[in-house]
Amino acid sequence: MIKPWRVLLGSLVFLLVVAAGSAQAQESADCRGCHEETLTLSDRTYHATLTDGCFSCHKGAEEHLKGRMEGEETPGPSLTKLSASEANSVCLSCHETTHHQMWTGSPHDRRGVACISCHSVHSPKSVKAQLKTANEPETCFQCHKDIRARMMRTSHHPVREGLMTCTSCHNPHDGSRPKMINADWTNELCLQCHTEKRGPFLWEHAPVRENCLNCHNPHGSNHDKMLVARLPWLCQRCHLNTRHPGTLYTGLNAATETPTTATNRAIEHACKNCHQNVHGSNAPSGPYLGR
Repeated sequence: MIKPWRVLLGSLVFLLVVAAGSAQAQESADCRGCHEETLTLSDRTYHATLTDGCFSCHKGAEEHLKGRMEGEETPGPSLTKLSASEANSVCLSCHETTHHQMWTGSPHDRRGVACISCHSVHSPKSVKAQLKTANEPETCFQCHKDIRARMMRTSHHPVREGLMTCTSCHNPHDGSRPKMINADWTNELCLQCHTEKRGPFLWEHAPVRENCLNCHNPHGSNHDKMLVARLPWLCQRCHLNTRHPGTLYTGLNAATETPTTATNRAIEHACKNCHQNVHGSNAPSGPYLGR
């Protein structure tokens, strides 16, 4: 049998918790006196459901509220006035247990990027992730302007078309992998979509097995298939003195020898005309990736 004093004590604790919650809710409601527009937008977000309301993130808001009600010019507890590490510690007090465990020490963290540099708690523009811009690439491009330029090139991943986003390949909160990619190594990331290139192959091309970036620029290129150089110069970065033709293609030896005879080094006679399966071949008679 439960003793009466324990019931009384439990009821008292419950009433104190309810009273404290009501007080916090009332104080958050008092914030609307000055911040009605901001809080109206914030009501549409998940943060509006926090138990302590505004005081969950804005530490020192009680003093600010009390001072303002007494007519004093008490500074507001805005997160934008804090350093990046201080502002991030507020966000990570809740979000560290989800997919942000590897934020500390990540490239973004080391460069002083704050959570509120990309995310807006009160007035997000995006449908997901409460970003400051309407879509994800616009947020990333605010800093990564060189990547924006590459994305505007002729051959590119369909980010501009909205079929992919930056987080299709990168995790901006995880610094445990190079370039913050969503895989343990580059090829594993690429092969998640380009499964036909996975193999295993009877005849393998060593640069392909090593790293897709040996030949491709994933953010964009003015060459076909996002190649880092056009054919045949791409191949001759490695195959300079092997087999045929044995000399580097140049503007001179790639031109016609006579007005009526074409040279075997003509530009349109690229390596892939014969070596079609440059990613690997399973043909028993295809050691040179010709089948």
